[in-house]
Amino acid sequence: MSQAPLQQFYIPEEQSVYLLSHHDARKLKDWVALCQAQLAQLGYSNIELIGKGAYGFVFAGSAWQQGVKAHYVFKFSRITLPTHLQERLEEEAFMLDQVSHPRIPKLITYQRARGQSILVMERAPGWNLEQVSLKQGRLSPRLIMRIAAQLADILQALRRETGPNARPVVHGDIKPSNLVFDATCEAIALIDWGSSVFAQLDESLQFVGANVMELMSDNLQQTNARLGDVYFIGEEQLNGALSSPRFDEQGAAGTLYALASAQSCRFGHRAIPASSLGLPIEFARTLDGMLDPDPQVRRKAGDYFIREMPRMAKLVMVDLPIAPQTPLVPVWGKGLRRPASQEIDTVVYSSRKAFLREASAEETLNDVNDVQLDRYYKQFMQGMGETEKAFLASVSRLGKYPVVGGLAVRWEREGVYIDSSLNLHDPALKPAFIEAVNNMVHLARAIHRQGVFKSCLFNARQTLHLERASPEEAFHCQPEMAINYEVSAVPEMEDRTRQHSYFEDGPDPEELLVLPDTIMQLLQRLNEIHHTGMIIFEALPKHLKIHSYYRLLDPQREQEFRSLLSRMLAAVSQIEGLGVSGFMKMPYKDTRFFTHLERQPEHFYPKDPKEYIRKSALPAPPR
Repeated sequence: MSQAPLQQFYIPEEQSVYLLSHHDARKLKDWVALCQAQLAQLGYSNIELIGKGAYGFVFAGSAWQQGVKAHYVFKFSRITLPTHLQERLEEEAFMLDQVSHPRIPKLITYQRARGQSILVMERAPGWNLEQVSLKQGRLSPRLIMRIAAQLADILQALRRETGPNARPVVHGDIKPSNLVFDATCEAIALIDWGSSVFAQLDESLQFVGANVMELMSDNLQQTNARLGDVYFIGEEQLNGALSSPRFDEQGAAGTLYALASAQSCRFGHRAIPASSLGLPIEFARTLDGMLDPDPQVRRKAGDYFIREMPRMAKLVMVDLPIAPQTPLVPVWGKGLRRPASQEIDTVVYSSRKAFLREASAEETLNDVNDVQLDRYYKQFMQGMGETEKAFLASVSRLGKYPVVGGLAVRWEREGVYIDSSLNLHDPALKPAFIEAVNNMVHLARAIHRQGVFKSCLFNARQTLHLERASPEEAFHCQPEMAINYEVSAVPEMEDRTRQHSYFEDGPDPEELLVLPDTIMQLLQRLNEIHHTGMIIFEALPKHLKIHSYYRLLDPQREQEFRSLLSRMLAAVSQIEGLGVSGFMKMPYKDTRFFTHLERQPEHFYPKDPKEYIRKSALPAPPR
């Protein structure tokens, strides 16, 4: 048995429950049911799971208070975490109790029930801004300015040395999913205080309220900062600087940039600068300054943002008419919504990422012991440039939509070649999805290196799970197991050389599982039948996952196609070793070529928006 170093391949979000083994899925469902039962016993109703992360689960519920129905959020820490991490829930309750602001939901109570810690808070109305962004794509410049003004107001309040401890507070994890947006009044609320601490330095980077004894002690020589989400925090926080309000400026800048550009991270700002997003020129320049590589430029822009945002927010703005974007690579869609029984739970598997890393990059974060860092960053992005990270994050964002298919990006000296098969299963999301796809192309064009990147997007609900008692045993399929596929006829292609092959790029150096000859021969026979799709074998010590997405494009050969898939399943008993091996086939060769482009061109909000609308042939969007 080759003991390959296994990694978690599904980033950046928590695994889909459909990818867990039967035992782990049952354990998760039982745990969720137990939390819900505990909340019901405490007198709450309408209880639902609304989120989960590296540290715990979040539920919503309600209760009657003096004849009025009040809505609450409950946080449970994962019981599998070490005690010191479980205790962070109590620390979060303490920190939340230090802040008072109309845009920060209040702490209700912190309690323990049967050894389980529960944090109870007010529930802010609306949806988090990551959900809004995924549904709508780029938020309008007018709305970005409204959100920015409210964020600046919150940051200003956190800087003030108020509260029982008279010290500035650092939230430490400002990002779109931690901002709840109420569309009725366009108000935001800042949630999730699990990374918050008292600032060690003020905005001028001077020690906060420090007497001589404190200055001499160790607690001001090492950071008290928590990590926060590495997709949004700034360099200082990521690299362990002493905590300061500057951390939250960076989180706010990354958040506003991501919402304005329809991305899920801050890293794309070099290839797609804020000055290219149709924002007011003064605000766009400020945002670019806050994201600048030079820390002095960042601080100067941050000061300007806090000081001038109330004035900038008074700019009279309207939502401009926007022409729908044309996808830069093909995006296919189902004509009708799929029925609920066929919901898509998309997971992205990407390989061939190693060439995106800098050859001489230092592994600077190896000593940082943090759950989120391990999950999100160390194994996947450390050692990459900003734009390379943004490109990977843009592919992960595609997986947040109900989409199946694949992507192959090849970088050469003259430009970028992209093959894709992206099948979106909800037509209502198509405009936002096209923006996400186009961002991925823009970011790919800004990367200058040679190599191939491949990504498969599959429906986790169709993953087959095989279990065995020990790594020494073979995997065996149940008789009723089958690899699902769809059938759709396409016109007979005149040129058979346009058919795409499984084997165009040779074996993947990053995939560690060597498949048996029997399966390879069956794949070669499948390769001769016109179809599109992918299959990934993921072998763990006691668990084999077979991820697949297949669409047969030659219905006359369906019997042969089904037989080959069936024989492939029967051959999994011959699989030895651990790791992952995957194969992907496009419907046919339809490669799109793009020249390199370092930065998207400047594009600002018009000085006279009403004149712009009058000259535009497009109708203004409804308010």
